[in-house]
Amino acid sequence: MAIRPTLGPMAALTQPEPGPPAETLLDFPDNRLLIDLCGQFDANLARIEQALDVQILRRGNHLAVMGDTAARSRAADVLSLLYQRLEQGKPVESGDIDGALRMNATPAGDGSDNGNRPEPVKGDGSEIKTRKKLVEPRTDAQRAYVRSLYAHELAFGIGPAGTGKTYLAVAVGVNMFIGGQVDRIILSRPAVEAGERLGFLPGDMKDKVDPYMQPLYDALNDFLPSKQVARLIEEKQIEIAPLAFMRGRTLSNAFVVLDEAQNATAMQMKMFLTRLGQNSRMVVTGDRTQVDLPRGQPSGLADAERLLKGIDKVGFNYFTSRDVVRHPLVARIIEAYEAAGE
Repeated sequence: MAIRPTLGPMAALTQPEPGPPAETLLDFPDNRLLIDLCGQFDANLARIEQALDVQILRRGNHLAVMGDTAARSRAADVLSLLYQRLEQGKPVESGDIDGALRMNATPAGDGSDNGNRPEPVKGDGSEIKTRKKLVEPRTDAQRAYVRSLYAHELAFGIGPAGTGKTYLAVAVGVNMFIGGQVDRIILSRPAVEAGERLGFLPGDMKDKVDPYMQPLYDALNDFLPSKQVARLIEEKQIEIAPLAFMRGRTLSNAFVVLDEAQNATAMQMKMFLTRLGQNSRMVVTGDRTQVDLPRGQPSGLADAERLLKGIDKVGFNYFTSRDVVRHPLVARIIEAYEAAGE
């Protein structure tokens, strides 16, 4: 019978000590930009650390990133991309950090960093200049969408809430209006209640429909001074109206946006699309999962998607939960609902 050797009391102390954790050292020559990159009380670094499960330490003009190989590589890409923004004179805000993290995310269904991870996306001319701010797409799908809005006379943006479909469309409309490419902006949406009966609203026609149009006003006020928005609305260079008011019109020399198009009926959608006039751009945005039409009433958005898919000069752009640019929790909420639906 074999006799197993016994270990003395000092044997446990002879195990090799673990070596120092692997790290990636990044050099940032401009200390002022590095301060902005780190954020107040290193809040930006903490956000990246939490998202990627790494540790980031500042050493002079260097940042040391510690963690596993894939996470260190992603963190290095994100930090480099954000530093490039600062070098271009652009700020780094929480939304920019979330966007950089999304652009460098491992593809869905692939748990490893196997070389398929997208490279950091650099400025490609898809930025949108408005009176108040420079609007930048934050995901690849948003960049493709913006390019489609300029390239196609009719473009569709289809995807979940919070992906920037309407916001980017209005930004492009303001940009084209400022540049003289169109004479007016027309923003519309169906006046459909989201599962509630609000009853009769007080006031004149404008007072009654404005609550439904408020998201469009919010987007405009983000891109133009509020006094200018009020003046342009008064002069009819900007129109915000319910979909029902579009019948019988020809919309020429205009940038036209139909928001919440999933709540348009098939007849309303046909009526709206046939309003397109000369030298105009038309954008239709919607979320197929949030239809508020009465049960049994088909959505005009799905109908238009089926009928127009193969027509030239009509662009279809799709978004997923990975393109959500609101609070990061919104993306997880959408994913949970999608999983439950499946």
